[in-house]
Amino acid sequence: MKIEHIAMYVNNLENAKVFFEKYFDAKSNTGYHNPNTDFKSYFLTFDDGARLEIMKKPQMEDDEKTLTRTGYIHLAFSVGSIEKVDMLTMKLKSDGYDVISGPRTTGDGYYESCIIGIEGNQIEITV
Repeated sequence: MKIEHIAMYVNNLENAKVFFEKYFDAKSNTGYHNPNTDFKSYFLTFDDGARLEIMKKPQMEDDEKTLTRTGYIHLAFSVGSIEKVDMLTMKLKSDGYDVISGPRTTGDGYYESCIIGIEGNQIEITV
C-alpha cells in the first residue's frame, strides 16, 4: 500500500504551482478545469514519484493556519543532504518566506528546517 497523492486547496493556483516548481523541482501536468463548477487543479509530481494535487474552486473557506491545529500540519521534503537543506532554507528566507525553525538537528535525529510557505502552509525541509 502507498499514498497515491496528497491534495490541498489554494487561493492562487498559478502561484502555488510556480512555488513548488521553483523550490521543490515539481513537474506539473497541463491542468484540469471543469467549466461547470469552475474547479481547477494541477497534479505536481516530484522526483521520487510522490504527487501533490493543488486545487481551486470559486467558493472556499480560508481558515487561520495555526501551527498547533489538529489535522494535517505540514508537507516534508527530503532534499538529500545537510548542505541542500541549508541552501534551500536560505534561498526561501532570502525570497521572503519565514523560517520558523532550523536548520538544526532535532531531538529524534533529523536535520531539518521549517518554513511558512505558499499561502501560510508549513513546509519541512529535511535531509
